[in-house]
Amino acid sequence: MDKTNKRMAVSYKLYIDGDNGKEMIEEAPASKPFQFISGFGYALDAFEDKVTQTPEGDDFTLTLTKEQAYGEYLQELVLDLDREMFVVNGRFDSDHIFVDAVIPLQNEEGQRFNGRVVEIGTDKVKVDLNHPLAGETLHFEGKVLMNQEATKAEIDQMIKHMTGGCGGCGGGCHHGDCGGGCHHGDCGGDCDKGSCGEGGCGGCH
Repeated sequence: MDKTNKRMAVSYKLYIDGDNGKEMIEEAPASKPFQFISGFGYALDAFEDKVTQTPEGDDFTLTLTKEQAYGEYLQELVLDLDREMFVVNGRFDSDHIFVDAVIPLQNEEGQRFNGRVVEIGTDKVKVDLNHPLAGETLHFEGKVLMNQEATKAEIDQMIKHMTGGCGGCGGGCHHGDCGGGCHHGDCGGDCDKGSCGEGGCGGCH
């Protein structure tokens, strides 16, 4: 397999299996495609393999099993964290901690990832570390808009971004085991929902 770092731009529609057939849940249009450099873990392995081997200008279709995508939904990755973790200057941080909020967390090894707030209780905050698409089969229909060898400057910029940010949109959040050692982290503003670009599902993993 070609190990060259490729500069990619991909438009696609992403579907999952719904109750009434395939259900589109995300689109990265040609006007705002998912852009990345291959080889840095910004896209799912099977997605990256497919699009980097597709010539520029060609259409593609791809189905990923849950094992190829975000794995099974794991109940053990739904954690009850102490409410005290989210107290700032003596008060609960309700501006940022609310149901369905995506928040940056960090475990004892210093790994940073995102969790979704499920429930806020009097003593605990329930946070789901599963990827939103855990347990789903993914169906991509798209087009490769750019497939070019990345320049050294582009690769250097990507490395700088990865070492200066928070690991690229919570990379590995669904693989990591917090082991009860999570704490609320500050990613310096790089962990918002837009940090992976529009092509979140192809890119966030």
